[in-house]
This record gives sequence, C-alpha cells and structure tokens, in this order.
Amino acid sequence: MMGAVKQRVLFLCTGNSCRSHMGEGWLRQLGGDRFEALSAGAKPSGYVHPLAIKVMAEAGVDIAGHRSKDIREFDGQSLDVLVTVCDNARESCPFFAGAKRTIHHSFDDPAHATGSDEEKLAVFRRVRDEIRAWVEEFVRTSGQPQ
Repeated sequence: MMGAVKQRVLFLCTGNSCRSHMGEGWLRQLGGDRFEALSAGAKPSGYVHPLAIKVMAEAGVDIAGHRSKDIREFDGQSLDVLVTVCDNARESCPFFAGAKRTIHHSFDDPAHATGSDEEKLAVFRRVRDEIRAWVEEFVRTSGQPQ
C-alpha cells in the first residue's frame, strides 16, 4: 500500500551545523515511522554545533551522532520533500533534481548568536522550539490521504 512507504524528507541549510539537524532530529522524534528524516548543507561546516546538540538533548532529542553532510551526497537519490530552512540554502539549491516537492521556511541561524553563553543558549532554544512547532505542523499535514 502506498501509505506504508516512508516519505524521505531532507532538511537543507547552508552549513548543516544547526537548523537542518534540529529539523531532522524533530522529524525523527515526532514523525514516527511515516518519515525518513535527513539533513545536509549547501556548504557544509564539517561539524554539528555543540549548542545545537545541547539544546536538542534538553528537549529529549539526541543528535550527537549526526554529522555535517554535503547536499551532493544525495545526488541521484529520490526525495519526497526538500525543506530549505534558510534563505542562503534556498538560493544555493533552488532546485534539487531528486526532490518531488520543495518547501521553504527560513529560521534564524543560532550559530550567529552573540552575547553571553546564556544569551546564545536562549537563541538556540528559541530556534529549536520554532523548528519543533514547524515540524509538528508538517507532520500533521503531510502524508495524509488526499
């Protein structure tokens, strides 16, 4: 049955260090077995930001084992949905041949947060919660019978 097939969803941002990993982590947590969650970057940073790992762990989502990946790792693969989570990624990859559908929702980049450690954490937590709310809505409205 077609509904039993997982939707492959790739979250794309520029560096694949924060937002896309948060999206991937939330979709794995909230999407159950309906989705295969992935993430990548247009220009990967090469690491997952420690504060992203920390704030996701605070919310019960473990992304410590994630790694920063280049969008080119997914060349030739089929994706049901490509979610660009920043304007730079949208401009860098306005079209990905393997994606059936593209959704854009820009979130602030918490890696650019300034101030004290607590102020930076507050930004990471806010973005984490915004991404969770978006993913919850995505899960509610995606993959439903037409």
